[in-house]
Amino acid sequence: MAGNDSLTVVVGQRQINLQVIIVQILVFIFLCINMLLVVTFFRKACFHTSARYILFAVMLLSDSLLLVLTDVLLILSYFQFPMQVWLCTIITAVILLYFTVTPVTLTAMTLERYVAICMPLRHAELCTARHTAHATLIIHAVSSVPCMAILFSFFASASLSFFQRNLICSVEMFLLQAWQQHLRSAVCLFYFLVMCIVIIFCYEKIMQVAKAASGENKKSTQKGLRTVGLHVFQLLLCLIQLLCPFIEAAVLQVDFSMFVSVRYFNYILFNVAPKCLSPLIYGLRDETFYLALKNHTCFSLLKRNVI
Repeated sequence: MAGNDSLTVVVGQRQINLQVIIVQILVFIFLCINMLLVVTFFRKACFHTSARYILFAVMLLSDSLLLVLTDVLLILSYFQFPMQVWLCTIITAVILLYFTVTPVTLTAMTLERYVAICMPLRHAELCTARHTAHATLIIHAVSSVPCMAILFSFFASASLSFFQRNLICSVEMFLLQAWQQHLRSAVCLFYFLVMCIVIIFCYEKIMQVAKAASGENKKSTQKGLRTVGLHVFQLLLCLIQLLCPFIEAAVLQVDFSMFVSVRYFNYILFNVAPKCLSPLIYGLRDETFYLALKNHTCFSLLKRNVI
């Protein structure tokens, strides 16, 4: 019996090791793709004056930073490496901020498509580079509210000595009371409800324009409609991610090994997977960006071969 128990522990450790390796491979692949797209954006001057591409770059950088930080916390948690609470607070604040920045940016990109298709005469006036820079600041300001709500409630509940302790860093560490969890859920669900309403509204309006359009305009409108549809799917994955802590807490009461598997599945499907949809939507589907990406990649390969 003792030998079987030891074998079970070893097999479990190997399984977890394999899972961690798979996560590292996926994160590395997505980061390389994202960085290639970001470099393409900065190398092409025409992208710097287009609202859709600026917002796209903001989302790529947000997704990349979020992937790096969550992956670091995953590795630290796996090796049970503790850190001081004050340092964990800084890292968690950035994660909470950019966890919200991505869907809010997604909503802003949908609004930009709505203006381009439903209000084409005002698109050039409303979606300038300057207005987009202001919109980026507003996106970060709006996204900081859930983060501030969680951290301020934590500061109100935690003692000064708590900040000097060494603990395994996680978001759940800042939810000392049950009401803090309820506050976090209420704020996040309110945000995603508002974003869902905005995206559904834009989708409905674009659909009406698509039905009335003809010829080349119809083709362009249909493409915009498909783009907004992919935005809806991305936002749905982000919305489901809010339910993951509730599912994981319920599973933890039943079986710990099942909890580890469920949390790993949730991280891959609802955290890592949505980050790969951005390159698909713009990096491959958008003809202008795809050609710039193709030319940049071919030029880099030719330059390397010449050297």
